[in-house]
Amino acid sequence: MQLFDCASICYLASKSKVIHNELMRTTVTLDDDAYETAMLCAKGKGITLGAAISEFVRQGQAARSLESSPSPRLKRLPNGMLVARARGRVITSEMVKAALEEDDD
Repeated sequence: MQLFDCASICYLASKSKVIHNELMRTTVTLDDDAYETAMLCAKGKGITLGAAISEFVRQGQAARSLESSPSPRLKRLPNGMLVARARGRVITSEMVKAALEEDDD
């Protein structure tokens, strides 16, 4: 076996770490009031700023998923948008045209 073959097999491409599964550092820009709230929470709980922000995000997700519709006539889509629930019969454009023609007569 040549030295080049050994280097290409053993040292250049390790298959042991194919995915990234460790904590990731990122930079975020917060409004002043959000930063102050997160920082106070972090100091009060003795955790890092990142942990406090992560906690806030998780709490927000949980609250949003538990949130019920403000009215029985409305439903919340998975993206959070409120829409009217379908009820009664569907009115088509043909039905509207017929009704307008009847009104003209």
